[in-house]
Amino acid sequence: MLNKARFKVLSGAIIIGVSAALSMPAFAASETLMNLLSILRDRGSISQDEYNALANAAKNESTQTQKAAQKSAQPAPAHGWWDDTRISGRMYYDMSYINDKRAGVRQSSSGPGFDIKRFYVGIDHKFSDMFSGDVTTDFTYDSTAGATQVYIKKAYLDARISDALDIRFGSTDLPWVPFVEGLYGHRYVENVMIDRTKFGTSADWGLHVNGKLADGMFNYAFSVVNGAGYKHPGVHTNSLDFEGRVNANWNDFVVGVGGYVGKLGKDAESATTYHTAKRFDAVAAWVTSQTRIGVEYFNATDFKNVTSMTSDKAEGVSFFASYQFDPRWSVFGRYDYVKPNKDTNSSLKDNYYNVGVTYTPAKIVDFSLVYKHDHAGDGSLATSNGTIGGLTATTGSGYYDEFGLFSRFRW
Repeated sequence: MLNKARFKVLSGAIIIGVSAALSMPAFAASETLMNLLSILRDRGSISQDEYNALANAAKNESTQTQKAAQKSAQPAPAHGWWDDTRISGRMYYDMSYINDKRAGVRQSSSGPGFDIKRFYVGIDHKFSDMFSGDVTTDFTYDSTAGATQVYIKKAYLDARISDALDIRFGSTDLPWVPFVEGLYGHRYVENVMIDRTKFGTSADWGLHVNGKLADGMFNYAFSVVNGAGYKHPGVHTNSLDFEGRVNANWNDFVVGVGGYVGKLGKDAESATTYHTAKRFDAVAAWVTSQTRIGVEYFNATDFKNVTSMTSDKAEGVSFFASYQFDPRWSVFGRYDYVKPNKDTNSSLKDNYYNVGVTYTPAKIVDFSLVYKHDHAGDGSLATSNGTIGGLTATTGSGYYDEFGLFSRFRW
C-alpha cells in the first residue's frame, strides 16, 4: 500500500520539479521528470506503486499547468467601434386570402398570396454616454412602381441628457402612432386606427424631444416636423408642423392625450392651402404581462382638406383587447368605428374588426391566425388595405375580408 504521508511529501517535491521544468519545452520537461522518478525507483527510494502514482500526478499537473499557460498566452479579443454598435431587424409578413369588393365588383387585390408588409433593419451606435445615432431602413412594396422600395424610416442623432430630456434630430418616431402601437401590441396584424385610415403617420423629419418624469409616472413627447412623413425628406415649406403627447402611467394603467397641427408638408411657396390640419388624440389602456385592454379616440379637422376650399371633419374610436392564457398561446380582437367625412358625407361610416389567435414558439417570433373584416357604406375610404367602399367617394358600399397566417420575427 502507498503511504499517504510519504506520497504527499513526494508529490509536493514532484510538483515543484514540474514548475521548474516548465521553463523547458514540454517534451523535455516530461522526459526529465520521468527520468528522475525512474532513478528513485531503481535505487529503492520509492516502490513501483509509488512510482506509478507519482508519475500520473506529475503528468496531470504538467498538463493542467501547460493548459493554463496556453490560455493566458492567448491574445485578448480585439476591440473597436463595433463594441458599441447594435444591429436589429424586424419583419411583418403574411400568407392570406383576400376578398375585396367595391359596389359588388371584385377588386384585383382579391385572392391568395404572400405579402411582406414591412421589413426593418436598424443600426444603432453609441458615441458616448450622451450621444448615439440610429439608421433604420424600411422595405415595402410600392404598387404604383410595381417593385419593392427601400426607404429611410429613421435616421437621427440622439442627445440623451437625462431620463427627463432626450433630444433627437432627424427622422424618428412621432409621439402618437408608435405610442399606441406599444399599447396595442399587434402592429404586425394591422396598423393602429389613425395610421390605418391615414389620419396620421408613424415617423417624420424634424426635431424631437421626449422624457420621463417622476420615475416614469409621467411621460412626454413633442416633435416639430416637415409634415410630409418619413418618405419625403428635404421638404421646404412656409411653416412646420407640430405633434405632441403627454401620458400618465399608474401601475398597469396608461392614460394619454395628444394632438397634431400643421399643413402636412403642403404649404410650399408656389402652393395654395386653405386649411390647417388639426387632430386631437386620446387613449386609455390597461396593460399587464398577460392582458391588454384599451380604447383610442381621435377627432380631426381638415386633415385631408388642406388644399381644398371645402372644410371637413373626421372622428373615430378603436377598442382592442388581448389575453395570453398560456406562455405560448393568446387571443386578441379589435374594433374600429370611423366617420371620415362628417361634414361632406356624414352618412359614410367605416366599420373594421379583426380577431385571431397567436402562437409564440420563441420570444422573437409570433404566428397569428387572423380574420379581418372592413365595411364602408355610402362612399369610400382610403386605408392601409386599399380603398374600401363604393366606386366613388360619396356613393356605393363595399367590404374587405381577409383570412390568413400573419407573423413577425425580430432580433
